[in-house]
Amino acid sequence: MARWLALLIAASLTACSATPPTSVPAPPPSPRMIADLGAGWQFRFDEKLTPETAAALPDGGWAPVVLPHTWNRLGEYRVGRTEATDNRQGIGWYRLRLDGATLPAGRRHVIEFDGVGNIADLWVNGRKAGSHAGAFSRFRFDLTGYLDPAGSNLILLRADNSKPEPGSSTQHVIPLDGDFFIHGGIYRGVRLLHVAPSHIALDDHGGPGVYATPRFAADGRATLAVRVKLAGAAAGQSLVVTLRDAEGRPIAEATTPLDAQQREAQLTLDVPAPRRWNGRADPYLYRLEARIADAGASLDSVSVPVGFREFLIDPNKGFFLNGKHLPLHGVSRHQDYLGKGWALAPEDHERDMALIAEMGANTVRFAHYQHAPEWFELADRYGMIVWAEIPFVNRPSNDGSTGSPELVANAKAQMVELIRQNYNHPSVVTWGIGNEVDLDMATGRAPPSADARPLLRDLDALSKAEDPTRPTVIADCCEATHEGAAPSGERPRQPVLTGLAALMGYNRYFGWYYGDVADLGPHLDRMHARYPAIPISVSEYGAGGALSQHVEDGSTHKIAHASRMHPEEFQSWYHEQSWSQLRDRPYLWASWIWNMFDFSSKIRQEGDATDVNDKGLVTFDRKVKKDAFFYYKAEWSTEPVVHINSRRWTRRTEATTRIRIYSNAPKVMVMLGDKPLGEIACAASICEIGDVRLAPGVNRVTASARFAGRVVSDVVEWTLTPR
Repeated sequence: MARWLALLIAASLTACSATPPTSVPAPPPSPRMIADLGAGWQFRFDEKLTPETAAALPDGGWAPVVLPHTWNRLGEYRVGRTEATDNRQGIGWYRLRLDGATLPAGRRHVIEFDGVGNIADLWVNGRKAGSHAGAFSRFRFDLTGYLDPAGSNLILLRADNSKPEPGSSTQHVIPLDGDFFIHGGIYRGVRLLHVAPSHIALDDHGGPGVYATPRFAADGRATLAVRVKLAGAAAGQSLVVTLRDAEGRPIAEATTPLDAQQREAQLTLDVPAPRRWNGRADPYLYRLEARIADAGASLDSVSVPVGFREFLIDPNKGFFLNGKHLPLHGVSRHQDYLGKGWALAPEDHERDMALIAEMGANTVRFAHYQHAPEWFELADRYGMIVWAEIPFVNRPSNDGSTGSPELVANAKAQMVELIRQNYNHPSVVTWGIGNEVDLDMATGRAPPSADARPLLRDLDALSKAEDPTRPTVIADCCEATHEGAAPSGERPRQPVLTGLAALMGYNRYFGWYYGDVADLGPHLDRMHARYPAIPISVSEYGAGGALSQHVEDGSTHKIAHASRMHPEEFQSWYHEQSWSQLRDRPYLWASWIWNMFDFSSKIRQEGDATDVNDKGLVTFDRKVKKDAFFYYKAEWSTEPVVHINSRRWTRRTEATTRIRIYSNAPKVMVMLGDKPLGEIACAASICEIGDVRLAPGVNRVTASARFAGRVVSDVVEWTLTPR
């Protein structure tokens, strides 16, 4: 493998920036008509219904719902489940009546779903209109021949999130397993597209039909190679592509005539001096409009933003964006929210990305599946570097095989959907083809015959064929994490995944699930020495943190990861120890914390929560930023930070304590009540003073630091009730 892994650009879609973005052009008016279908639905969870009985069921047998919707709610900050939990897996039915008189004449009518968990089957007026398997990608069905333009139309959708076990309806749909819950329902947006008979194709695996690839010359000039897929083209029509800057001004344009029934057209635009999409520093976006014209009239158009950028990933020096070294540090994110499950609103996505940006991250791993279109758009607009992946997790089968033909086909279909639907996002730099697919074999839960490597090789080849401009990546759980467990230094039956993709990510939990936290850096050094030509990253690291559980010194607490004791102070100490090792290893091309937010998991009964993985830096409801959040904010952000730790440990019984503060100031002034404790020096964002004596009753602690002429302070109150 070449020492320098040179990878060219990609184009993109849109959303929002850490500071209000100036590089987001508004889409031009389109002749394509779009009707939102969020309202008017009815829902019923019922595994016994058939399409016929569902159509005949009176309205009283249904519950009115507004999309997005899921019937699942999972995760509570308490010990034990209450009626707030709904972890049913099975079949939910959705019903919608559509007045045919509202359908514009002379057009095709295509329904578009952004995500349904996990298998979707659609009937229109009693006729099967289509099926889709996979909870995370967009899909469309052409309903033109099914809808009655003169009468009432009944749309039925069956959503099935049954547990994927042998003999179940989902047994061949990835993921088969994972530390996250598959929510059922129409949990993302739905709309009806009304397009002219001649239109930009809507049958390309949910993709936009317009694909743009920027390429740079040595002198800094660029071209934009544009590929447009077509449907119903007629002689005499033409395809016009126009590139506009952030203010909407045309930068370049090209036109090509179309032949009857032409299925694809390719054009090239010259862009003499493009402004680069430059990550968090300057996430500048252009917009490309492709339209079909006939005698000057626009019949259909699609608009996608474009980001001009190029990147390099070096196995010794890390990540480079537009020729400049950019150390990547960030987080992984799951898409659920306390009380909402997966049914997120746009403002939920906005809030999540704003919190990630506030902390100073510059990269996000979209774990462990294709995230919502809005999330990709936000990454573009915020300038985040993205690892996007399919939900191939833990194992390839439930029967000990390398994967049934049906499962292999489903994994490949989800890979193609991920790439085509998100090809145009400059934020995406790598396609993930698997996460911890070696875990079950390494831990003995699956036999050696359940080898995921054949499918990984297929997915790697498929990804390269679909998109030669981006490398593939794998997240590995286990290689060499238990040195000495076998003669090779691996766990028994440990398959080696490194080298099956261009890039590598290691999910490593030294000091949490195994070993000591100090083992992390030396382990990575050994892996780098073992694979000197492969760029490696840390795709996961982290520890649980419960807001109601505290200890004086996280470094001396003996953690039991599956226990009911996950002190917040241990999580903070764990991250301090982990990040200090990652920060000092420039050969890592990136690292991602696991996880930005607490998230639901049916297998977790830990800390002070039920059905919650509490490794997040922010709580499941996004209301509380844990202490570790502020450690990273002090390390990564330029915003002034002064944060007193253990602030939620408000009731104390021991008079002697220490005060720990996270700050990016060189020193902080600390006061206990009216008594100055002095200026405390901060080393690597950690400021600490020990042997502080609390008085019985309320103790007010104040920490202050000066930043560019202004003082930033933080205050906590601890109440001492001596034993």
